Amino acid sequence: MTSTDALIRDLADRAELTELIARHSLWVDEGYADTDRLFTEDVVVTSIRGEAHGIEALNALARKGHDAYARTLHSKCNLVMEIDGDTATVRAHDIAVYVIDDKTEAVAAAIHRYRARRTASGWRFDRLEVSPVALTEALARAR
Repeated sequence: MTSTDALIRDLADRAELTELIARHSLWVDEGYADTDRLFTEDVVVTSIRGEAHGIEALNALARKGHDAYARTLHSKCNLVMEIDGDTATVRAHDIAVYVIDDKTEAVAAAIHRYRARRTASGWRFDRLEVSPVALTEALARAR
């Protein structure tokens, strides 16, 4: 592989992983559709709410944490990726707004540490560790 080919491969991998991170936010905010497009069957996820092994347990863990809210809005930033052949790690900051009702919401911040592997269908996460940083009490809406 030439240095140009290697650079193109690296940039393509980074673009695909970035898209996967963005889709993870949408997955949480819009109802957990297409889980298999984001995660491997043997995914392991740990968060303050518990640990999940596999897709079915992951969906249950996500619902446990988010279905109590009228709506959520997650945004990831500060992605730091390390790619080593067919595996990768990504560290991301996650800021989330949890809409409690039409007058109140809460804000949370966390660090997400993903591990991904290249599959026949593209990159997929096989591990996710969510480390909380902050969570507000319910906040009154400004308008």
